[in-house]
Amino acid sequence: MPQWQKLFTALREHDIRVSVSDMPRPVGGGGISSAWRARAENQPVFLKTGPLSSLEMFLAEADGLKELAQAKAIRVPKVLGCVYSRTESLLAMEWIDFQLASESTEWMLGRNLAKLHRYSADRFGWRRDNTIGPTRQRNGWSDDWVRFYKENRLAFQLELAAENGFRGDLQLLGMRLLDNIGHYFSDYWPEASLLHGDLWGGNWAAADSTPVIFDPAVYYGDRESDIAMTKLFGGFGPAFYEAYEEAWPMSAGHERRERLYQLYHVLNHLNIFGATYLARAERMLQEMT
Repeated sequence: MPQWQKLFTALREHDIRVSVSDMPRPVGGGGISSAWRARAENQPVFLKTGPLSSLEMFLAEADGLKELAQAKAIRVPKVLGCVYSRTESLLAMEWIDFQLASESTEWMLGRNLAKLHRYSADRFGWRRDNTIGPTRQRNGWSDDWVRFYKENRLAFQLELAAENGFRGDLQLLGMRLLDNIGHYFSDYWPEASLLHGDLWGGNWAAADSTPVIFDPAVYYGDRESDIAMTKLFGGFGPAFYEAYEEAWPMSAGHERRERLYQLYHVLNHLNIFGATYLARAERMLQEMT
């Protein structure tokens, strides 16, 4: 149980005054952190808590939500503050009541995601590293998307996999793919679009018929990587893809690059959850090399 009084004292520095008579109660949705609902000045707030080592992750998530909000494309939870005590850290956000998404909400999400992707930068990456799940995500700026994706996404995950004991065919196939990754981009030059970065079905919901995205792994990169992630684990219906395609049609050859972008997330799941994802990762690599 968090030491609430110390965290509440830190929150008051952000003008967030949590009622001591209505202590936070646990809720779902925290993922790798603990999640809570509390009241601050008669308004509910959503709290994520973790050990002090989670502070950088929370700060990066807060910055990512603010970056997404700047695009004024899709609603994201408003960040209220990120604080810490000697042993714990906490991220406070507005509380949003979610409902079941309708087809029209999915259509709006597709349209708004295309608008988000139109918000772009001059280079690929971001101003800080963050996390994809609990895994560090390297975001150093680069003028070369192929190099950025090769080194900061696939090669980094393969290095982690080797450290975790996954060597053999995975590494041989992975090195072969990295040596030939340029073939996927011989006639394609993506824009540096603002990405959610971890857009699976559990990281969006509907509120008052409006789509909301959260738990981002923000950076600027190829928009196709966000779309590829939506297809990896499901959670997005035909209306979403129809609306996105209407707002900003996908580039020629995107089907071929889809597996390349999904591989990053499968390797990350391998490094987080273990050998359950090994066969899938190796099979994907075999299909691409």
